[in-house]
Amino acid sequence: MIDAVRYENRSAGSPKQQRDADDTPATTVELAPDAPGVLLAPLLAQFAAVARLEHVTRAAAELGMPQPTLSRAVARLEEELGVALLAREGRTVRLTRAGRIFLGAAERALGEVERGAEAARAEADPTGGRVAFGFLHAMGSEAVPMLLRGFRAEYPKVRFQLVQDYTDSMLQRLREGELDLCLVSPRPEGPELTARRLGEQRLRLVVPADHRLAGRQRVRLKEVADDAFVTLEPGYGLRRITDALCAEAGFAPRVSFEGEEAETLRGLVAAGLGVAVLPPATAPRPDVAELQLSSPGARREIALAWVTGRPLTPPAESFRTYVLSARDRLPLHS
Repeated sequence: MIDAVRYENRSAGSPKQQRDADDTPATTVELAPDAPGVLLAPLLAQFAAVARLEHVTRAAAELGMPQPTLSRAVARLEEELGVALLAREGRTVRLTRAGRIFLGAAERALGEVERGAEAARAEADPTGGRVAFGFLHAMGSEAVPMLLRGFRAEYPKVRFQLVQDYTDSMLQRLREGELDLCLVSPRPEGPELTARRLGEQRLRLVVPADHRLAGRQRVRLKEVADDAFVTLEPGYGLRRITDALCAEAGFAPRVSFEGEEAETLRGLVAAGLGVAVLPPATAPRPDVAELQLSSPGARREIALAWVTGRPLTPPAESFRTYVLSARDRLPLHS
């Protein structure tokens, strides 16, 4: 299964560094109106056909075009290059030295186009294409594996590029076309994105096991107004929720540490470095206590998002349908 799923974590490098090798062109072609690539590209296949067959009439028949039209195309190519590519000998032609040099480049270019076309078709293959799927760190331990396992039971050949990132970054990559779908929180607003609710998580106040409030079941957030907080970095949806809950309780949190993953923050809490507002843990930890918060806003909505009006490839469309159908089975531990 190793080649079926490609995983990317935000902390492992920049998005540009982690794109698939076949997603990044080896060179950038100039696209100005008078650039050689723009002027010559439409003529390459016609020249290659004549060069292979060494006969204009037979090449025209193979290409399904009139012989005079093909002759003019080759003549135009020679005019653009300023060199003779073919030496005419009655009904046949032969390559000049310059023609042989140029044919090699033309064949390589046509081969790259053909391979690119095949790769593009494979990408959209409903049974074996690829889905670029982003998700929150907290969804990576249970929810995402469950979705992938269930989906690939029906579509075993579909490949995944998995991107674990924070909400703002994922939504930007979604808009830019790097991602097909992503699991985010909170649900994004605005007409350019469509999001469907999958469920919600009630947030907890996580404190060290020996904290003065550890024996309580339910607390008000203002009871820890003087405590140090460990939080996610700015830009994370959960950080915005934490800041908003503290503001509602009448204080600004005194942040001692910032991180990128909920489980890392739990470890910092266990070490006595602060308290945190986090979604429920997937498994109990004896070194921390997770307390219910009295604020009705202490929850976060989980949503599946995609770009409004942008057609999805068949495998991405199938995966979206599957995720929406599985929303009631997601392990959110609320």
